[in-house]
This record gives sequence, structure tokens and C-alpha cells, in this order.
Amino acid sequence: MEVAVRAAPIGSFIALGDSFTEGLADVRQEGGYYGWADRFAEHLAARHPGLRYANLAVRGKVLGEVVSEQLPVAVAMAPELVSIAAGGNDLLRRGDPDQLADVFEAAVAELREAGSEVLLFTGFDPRTFPILRWIRGRVAIYNMHLRAIADRHGCAIVDLWSMPVLCDRRAWSDDRLHLTAEGHRRVALRACEAVGVPPVGDWREPLPMLGGALSPAMTGWLAARQLDARWARRYAAPWVRRRLRGVSSGDGVQPKRAELLPLDIPGLATLAEGS
Repeated sequence: MEVAVRAAPIGSFIALGDSFTEGLADVRQEGGYYGWADRFAEHLAARHPGLRYANLAVRGKVLGEVVSEQLPVAVAMAPELVSIAAGGNDLLRRGDPDQLADVFEAAVAELREAGSEVLLFTGFDPRTFPILRWIRGRVAIYNMHLRAIADRHGCAIVDLWSMPVLCDRRAWSDDRLHLTAEGHRRVALRACEAVGVPPVGDWREPLPMLGGALSPAMTGWLAARQLDARWARRYAAPWVRRRLRGVSSGDGVQPKRAELLPLDIPGLATLAEGS
């Protein structure tokens, strides 16, 4: 697919949001998390060495916290590009997508008024996992709002709902809420397309066949229910207990890259040559 290439490179980028943007489940060998935003920043830096990058995202944050805690910091830093992906945690807590959209649009308007380009993300299609399908309608409504917000404010948008590769369970970690390293890599490639940066790779490429099939090894109704039960014990139950105690997985967690500083990437020259 042809990508409309932007005329000028992006010199500074700040990522706002929750665990999706922090990069959970995409573990770095040296410790910490990688994620789509770090990968995307590397693509930008390959075309503009010296790119300044900050990632203020923290796991567990709801939209109101992203707006109150991260947005003012981003506005003060005045980057050329800001990404904002938030609201998924609210929807899991039965948040109203119409009300969330009002808060989200006000945040986008503030960023645009401050002179930043803004990159938005729709929510994923949760149909892959039966227990999460109950929020599918609210996610779809929220996504329609996000597309309208992007249109009204002249923002680029990454439509995660329309990425078939993200409907393959192998793109998701065992907790069913966070992408694997491969999932994050694909999202970074699509984000490049959205802002007019030719990506190194194709996010549309199907995941490789495993044993002649794209499905996980365990198939059938009983096997699926066993997986659901194991997921509920290991991941859903702790999430519910945190909600009952009024605590968050992000309590006490600081942004992994709080300052807008040049991105130092080993092997950046090789990445640039490949692009």
C-alpha cells in the first residue's frame, strides 16, 4: 500500500495513555517494557536523528487521570507530535462512551491549540476473547466518537479495530488485555503510516502458520472454557480485587520516560538504512 509521505520530519514526540502505550507485555531484555510507542519513536528517529521523545503513559490510568496528570506536562513541553490513547480502562469499568468522548475531545482541542499534531487510536475489537465481548458495543460507540474527533480537529488516527492481525490470539499476551511484542510491532508500523512515515515492514502481513492453522493449538469448546477459567483465576480475579480495594496497578508507578530527551538507539544507522 502506498503511504503518503509527510513533507517534514517529526522532531519531538510525547506519548500519553495507559498500559497500552507504556508497553506492558513487550518486555525488554535489559528490563522494563518496550511497546508500540518506543518502536514508533525509533522509526521517527531513523528519519530525524536527534528526535526528542517522552513517554508519560502509566498502566491502569483512566481517561480522567491521563488528562489531569499527563496532558498538562505534555502541553508544557510543546512537542511537535502527541499521541493519546485512553478510555479502555474506563470502558472495562462500565464507563459511558459518550461522556468519555466529551473529555477526550477537550483534551485533543487543548493539544491542538498548543500547536501539537495529535495522533489518536481507536479501541481494539474484543471479539477474540468471549469473556471480554460484553464491552464490544461500548468500544464501537467510543470508536465512532474518536473518528469524529479526529476529523473535526485534523488529527491522524490509527484504527486498531480494523487490523485483522489483532484478531489473532497470538498477538495478545495471556492476560488478554496487552499485546505481545509482535502485536506492538504491528501497531508501530500502522502508526507510521498514519503520520506519513514510510514504515520498515507491513503490519498487514498474516502471522505465520502454526501446524497448518492460524488458531492456537487448543481448540474446541471444552478447551476454550478451560482457558477461560484459568484466565479468570490468574488475571480477572486480581483485577476485581483491586477494584474492590480502590487501588490501581499503576499506583506508585512513574512514567518510564518522563522528560523530552533525544532518543539514543543502538544500531540506529542500520534501521535508517533499512528504511
